[in-house]
Amino acid sequence: MDIVVGTGVREDDFWGSKQLPASPRFDLWLPSLLENGPSGSCRSVAGLFTPRPPRPSEPVRLIGCEPAEPLLALLRHPLPQTGDSIALRRLDRHGRTMTRHRLNPHNVEARPSVLGGILIDVTFSDPGDDRPTLAARPVWEMWSDGVPALRNQWAPFDAEGQSEWLDLTRIGSYGPDGLSGGTYDLDGRHVTSRTSMLLALGEALLGPGANYGTCLDSVADCLCGGPSVVPPFTLVWHHADIARRALAGHILHHRGGLSYFEETVNLLRENGVTVVLQ
Repeated sequence: MDIVVGTGVREDDFWGSKQLPASPRFDLWLPSLLENGPSGSCRSVAGLFTPRPPRPSEPVRLIGCEPAEPLLALLRHPLPQTGDSIALRRLDRHGRTMTRHRLNPHNVEARPSVLGGILIDVTFSDPGDDRPTLAARPVWEMWSDGVPALRNQWAPFDAEGQSEWLDLTRIGSYGPDGLSGGTYDLDGRHVTSRTSMLLALGEALLGPGANYGTCLDSVADCLCGGPSVVPPFTLVWHHADIARRALAGHILHHRGGLSYFEETVNLLRENGVTVVLQ
């Protein structure tokens, strides 16, 4: 079969020459279907090595900046060495960093702020590609008062919102080092994806807004020790059939053809966790 992919193509200059061999072969990687291996292959590709117009970039404006000396120094010399970047940090209301994104410091302009006073507005006309999606805004607002204190507050968000929530759990509170023993309850009512499974697992073991891994490999790291709950302990997975059905199509071929749900349960059990599926 022939497959038409309506998407952008990122150019990679690492390999140098773009001259294909006489009989090329291409692997198709779809991490959502197969995490660490190709999902298929094809014999030729059309439309890959063709000129493409530059993608328009929406400017980023920082409104109401205090004209302190470091910022003024940047504005006086807006073209630093290649590779330099600016980290824009999103802070909660307690001053703790929630997340950070890079801005390209080239083509920077400043003018008196619309907020008045001595403040200035700074515009990055070509800010780069590292910017959050629109789905991040409501998630950030919920985290602005600090790490959420209630469970399942991530559940109403779509896939992008839950992914952003999982990223923010990196700043959440940790449990005591090497805490073991006891019984923990995992609320599986909203576990319908890999991301939601990791969110529910983190909440079950360490509380709301906590992180117990962002993939199975990092879950395995947490099980080995550090500032987390470590085996032996008991995990009671309530409404487990919801995750079993939802993740049945997420097959990990490099792990014996198990589903993501089955591999998660096996990983926990192999590391000394008593998993009770209800």
